[in-house]
Amino acid sequence: MKSLNDQLDDLIKYWFAEDIGDGDHTSLSCIPATAMGKSRLIIKDTGVLAGVEVAKRIFHAFDPELKINVFINDGAEVKPGDVAFEVEGKVLSLLQTERLMLNIMQRMSGVATVTRKYAKCLEGLKTQVLDTRKTTPGLRMLEKEAVKIGGGTNHRIGLFDMILLKDNHVDFAGGIENAIRSAQKYCQEKGKNLKIEIEVRNFEELERVMRVGGVNRIMLDNFTPENTKKAVDMIGGRYEVESSGGITFDTLRTYAECGVDFVSVGALTHSVKSLDMSFKAV
Repeated sequence: MKSLNDQLDDLIKYWFAEDIGDGDHTSLSCIPATAMGKSRLIIKDTGVLAGVEVAKRIFHAFDPELKINVFINDGAEVKPGDVAFEVEGKVLSLLQTERLMLNIMQRMSGVATVTRKYAKCLEGLKTQVLDTRKTTPGLRMLEKEAVKIGGGTNHRIGLFDMILLKDNHVDFAGGIENAIRSAQKYCQEKGKNLKIEIEVRNFEELERVMRVGGVNRIMLDNFTPENTKKAVDMIGGRYEVESSGGITFDTLRTYAECGVDFVSVGALTHSVKSLDMSFKAV
């Protein structure tokens, strides 16, 4: 798996090809090639800024001569009227990078803003808020980076960096015992040092996992807070515990106070409102 930086090189090329095609004919038709200017990124909403470093990569990939003066960095809390940065150089370059940069920054800032809200809700507790694989195809690494900027923690990146035995895996494998033992055997045979997490839907499945052992984390799927506390007591610190399924912002801290190590929240990435901002000529 390529790193975020390596992926960005490929993604930026694709993004520009998608947006510009054979040319920005609007700008080319009315702006002289020699015209110079300056644009300013103005925040129009309250939230957490994310994507500044990616924006710098976008500008420099398109036109290495663009000069960027950053006033607010990734992770800072912003409000309407704040100016995050200014970019100076060819007007044609400013116009052709504007929408791509805004799309990325608005999306990443939206994810970081929601994540910060959830992370603050857990202050004082050991519980960490996790993202999921419910991400925009092609933007997963950026969205997961935004989660980190917002104060959250990344779950697995994809299907390759952790074994997560969910309900369908368990059912197709013929039960808890078969699923766990098959995963253990697979890692041994393939020489894979992967953490194993297993989802349980009830106390019967939890008891089976406790008997078999050999996992790193147990996911409690759609447990009530009362049953979550009971399950945490049963597990007794022998394995990491994750709560998942149907957990809202309003119930987040209640689940965390049951003593779980993690709460996974798909809403960090799958239904986020972008943070409003604009890129205006100075």
